[in-house]
Amino acid sequence: MSKGPIIRTVLLVLAVSAMASFYIFDLGQYLTLSNLKEKQSLLTSYRDLHPWLLSGIYVAVYVASTALSLPGATILTLAGGAIFGFWIGTGLVSISSTLGATLAFLGSRFLFRNVVQNRFRQKLENINRGVKREGAFYLFSLRLVPIFPFFLINLTMGLTPIRTVVFFFVSQVGMLPGTAAYVNAGTQIAQIHNLKDVLSPSILLSFVILGFIPLIAKRLLEFIKGRMQMKKYNKPRRFDYNLVVIGAGSAGLVSAYIAAAAKAKVAI
Repeated sequence: MSKGPIIRTVLLVLAVSAMASFYIFDLGQYLTLSNLKEKQSLLTSYRDLHPWLLSGIYVAVYVASTALSLPGATILTLAGGAIFGFWIGTGLVSISSTLGATLAFLGSRFLFRNVVQNRFRQKLENINRGVKREGAFYLFSLRLVPIFPFFLINLTMGLTPIRTVVFFFVSQVGMLPGTAAYVNAGTQIAQIHNLKDVLSPSILLSFVILGFIPLIAKRLLEFIKGRMQMKKYNKPRRFDYNLVVIGAGSAGLVSAYIAAAAKAKVAI
């Protein structure tokens, strides 16, 4: 038996065990808004005494939580602002969330990609081509919109052919606006009574619009590029044919026949 299946099995067992422990020992009780407010002064005092140690612990907890797709990323991000302030908190959350997301991405790729690709090879051909061609733009757009669950993006992207380095840097940049918004809210933790207070509907709408900007910009650039390439050719005022078919194979003959039957002028 090769080492690959054994390693996959061990990693899967460890990941499932870690996630099960989170729920069995009810560790989620520590990742609540009320608990963060209660412990803020204590954590701030500890930060003043041991800034590097607390920063390291914070990054480790954030990375582990994100890599295992556990709930609590919102509270951890707010905690970054409440404990470390806006600038340091944004930096810590940004690198932690990206590292954790990349680990989840690699875990999904290592454990499930081959199985999924082999099982649905024909259905995924078009998706794989699209991801290879424009995957970075799609990922960037999804990262800009906080309403899409990031853990689903991490796991799904791991099943596609997108390169790890592209995933890492696009995620780093794409998640930054949302990270900054949550960390900034964390600096005003005393005024937050519910997680819904963090992002208002108008801010969420702004993120949604922001998410479409990369795709719109790409389409606009393609349109401008196409216009510039065609600019050197004079556009005729009229055309002699409605359809020009190149090649008289089975597809060409059928296309020409259907168009001619519809009273179109066809050249083959």
